[in-house]
Amino acid sequence: MNQRRILLVDDDPSLLKLLSLRLRANGFQVETASSGQQALGKLTALQPHVIITDLRMENMDGLALFEVVHKQFPSLPVIMLTAHGTIPDAVNATRIGIFSYLTKPFDSEELLQTIESALSLGCASKDKRLTDDGNDDWRHQIISQSTVMGELLARTWRIAQSDVSVVIQSDSGTGKELLARAIHNASPRYAAPFMPINCAAIPEALLESELFGHLKGAFTGASQNRVGLFEAASGGTLFLDEIGDMPMEFQAKLLRVLEDGRVRPVGSSSSIPVDVRIVCATHSNLEEAIKAGNFREDLFYRLNVVMLEIPPLRDRREDIPLLASHFLQLACGRAQNCVARSFSPDAIEVLMTAPWPGNIRQLLNVVEQVVALCVTPVISASLIQIALRGKTGEVVPLARAQCDFERNYLVRILQMTQGNVSQAARLAHRNRTEFYKLLNRHQLEPHMFRHS
Repeated sequence: MNQRRILLVDDDPSLLKLLSLRLRANGFQVETASSGQQALGKLTALQPHVIITDLRMENMDGLALFEVVHKQFPSLPVIMLTAHGTIPDAVNATRIGIFSYLTKPFDSEELLQTIESALSLGCASKDKRLTDDGNDDWRHQIISQSTVMGELLARTWRIAQSDVSVVIQSDSGTGKELLARAIHNASPRYAAPFMPINCAAIPEALLESELFGHLKGAFTGASQNRVGLFEAASGGTLFLDEIGDMPMEFQAKLLRVLEDGRVRPVGSSSSIPVDVRIVCATHSNLEEAIKAGNFREDLFYRLNVVMLEIPPLRDRREDIPLLASHFLQLACGRAQNCVARSFSPDAIEVLMTAPWPGNIRQLLNVVEQVVALCVTPVISASLIQIALRGKTGEVVPLARAQCDFERNYLVRILQMTQGNVSQAARLAHRNRTEFYKLLNRHQLEPHMFRHS
């Protein structure tokens, strides 16, 4: 059974213990917190599928906790428990986005049903394609422990259950096609074809034939009938990469296909019905392209039912060690006589503090370079610096971080170092004693960030 994680927050120790026992008996993984502040300290490391919190608590009450959680994780369901419930309170709670509101003493069956309803909204639901160890098979190619990526993937899973068109607008090298494939794999269309095409790589004269197909003799060189990608992807997903570079003249033809649900092969007098889901990607800002007259506004609104943005690598540095290790395994698997087996701690620090303008694609390139150059089992920091051509950086020292973001800063440092306090303190330019004081202030527990 997939381990579904619940963060339980209450300042009543007896209720915490009772609820924990009941939920664990029903197969949930439960982490408890006795205050809202402690819950925030555990939130990122646990990455729960549901939060259950008391309303009335000292210092930070349930509503204040919800406000902080909702800003960082807008799709994370929060269930509120209170002995002081009133109808106006309940109405207000649901208006601001709280999933459900239960009054103490609550019925255990009602609580379990509410939890199941909340879980059904996210990727913790009992989908048959979830693996037994809790890893989601639909997104297995996306390697991440980042909170911001976890939130993106949770939204991606829910969006995939519908059939709406999606635009992925992100920097080059962030993995837009991988996210598009994840949408397809998580959707009811997962058994049908996923057909990608790079709109910027196909000459304008050939784009219509590639997408719509053509008949034999339709133009010079058309020696036989050709099925277009719309027809080939029927029942599945068509991924239009770099949609922002599609010629204006062809945009009108694409819009007609999307509106009619039919394509006409080049040279044909009849059209063919098609059933595809459209996922697009672009590194450019389509709204600015509309203002500049380079992209049709009506096509934009037809495609952009939902927009997803993949964060650049610099905003998910905690993923760098995982990605680097994965790329190292891949590179050694392809290379002959590969001796590299791991990165030195100094090399990992160089990787984590580099600027990465080319994002994940650049990281892959750097790892492949150092594998080719390395003659020892451990990859050194100097090899990384050579591959980066001196373009290294540093994590912003803690003294320069805004106080309001201190806890988030500490969480990211712990994620980057997988709970290694010595390394985290060094990156934050603090000694261990001072760093521990900061962790205690924010009730952060390093062991929760360690991976088994």
